[in-house]
Amino acid sequence: MFNILSIQSSVAYGHVGNSAAVFPLQRLGIEVWPVITVHFSNHTGYGAWRGPVLGPDDIADVLTGIEERGVLPACNAVLSGYMGDAALGRLIVDAAAKVKALNPQALYCCDPVMGDVGRGFFVRPGIPDFMRQTAVPAADIITPNLFELEFLTGHTVTSLDTALAAADAARALGPRLVLVTSLHRDDAAADTVEMLAVGPDGAWLVATPLLDLSVNGAGDATAALFLAHYLKTGSAERALVKTAASVFAVMEATLAAGAREIQLIAAQDVLADPPDRFPARQLR
Repeated sequence: MFNILSIQSSVAYGHVGNSAAVFPLQRLGIEVWPVITVHFSNHTGYGAWRGPVLGPDDIADVLTGIEERGVLPACNAVLSGYMGDAALGRLIVDAAAKVKALNPQALYCCDPVMGDVGRGFFVRPGIPDFMRQTAVPAADIITPNLFELEFLTGHTVTSLDTALAAADAARALGPRLVLVTSLHRDDAAADTVEMLAVGPDGAWLVATPLLDLSVNGAGDATAALFLAHYLKTGSAERALVKTAASVFAVMEATLAAGAREIQLIAAQDVLADPPDRFPARQLR
């Protein structure tokens, strides 16, 4: 049994943040301790939403309560995503450090949410620098998209070689394992999207068909799934293969439903038992 402390946002309707991460983790048999940073009616991408933002003091109080249960030594990983401000970010990084001090085998997986290709940055000023200078160096695993990878490293990615160089540069910041969640490059087939995992044991690439849809929450689910499978297998390659199969199944179900929200419930059987549908190619 694995236990993951997941510190992220929450929505009542739809699937982003913890609302995208908790169910896939639970479906994989992992115990999740969700700590929510906001509780909104829906994702802010709808343009209108309601609900409270929890302040750092409130979140710290929840984390202290968990600590008082004496369970932090049994925590196997801390997972974080979108950070509303640097004060919350520092709280998350400190929580991860505390868990790792109590359990040296524990991992901190940071999804460095900052922006995306075509949209640019969508976080508050100060968050990108905090990610690059503090959160990413503290992490064991990071799961950037292409835009975030390029910002973190200062590398422009146009080819497989430049993608590998950027991933290596990201690892040089501190994390031992980098998952690039949405790799697009000039020397790949235009109708595919790729995931690239680079760690101390090698580098692996998986390609899946590019589907015509744009949704929120896919990155949150991807980070959670990759962390879960890495905890279970200890293999970046196996975690990549399992994650790619699950995420593609969710995207297929979402496209078939014509839905705006990712269809985690409809694809739950594949989340629980993903097939080896897309093989990983070892690059080195």
